[in-house]
Amino acid sequence: MKSVLAVAISMCLVAGMVSLAPAADDKKLTPQQEKMKACNAQAADKKGDERKAFMSECLKAAAPAAPMSQQDKMKKCNADASAKALKGDERQTFMSNCLKADKKM
Repeated sequence: MKSVLAVAISMCLVAGMVSLAPAADDKKLTPQQEKMKACNAQAADKKGDERKAFMSECLKAAAPAAPMSQQDKMKKCNADASAKALKGDERQTFMSNCLKADKKM
């Protein structure tokens, strides 16, 4: 009787663990964990000191810059147009194209 009870309890525990396993996979990775995952994948063929050096540099690399705000875009395009001494329709066309190009980035 005790062995049947022990088997039943064991089966319940195993079933509980199996049902919890997918929940761990559903966790979102933090940006640092994503970076570590990407660097680790790139360093797959490296070993020893070469791998350590690569991982160090890869993890130190800055994240991509945040997109410019509309105000920053206007300032940059305006400065570029002034540097080129554009006036009138030329300036208006340049500003339009400059702001459109930045939207794609």
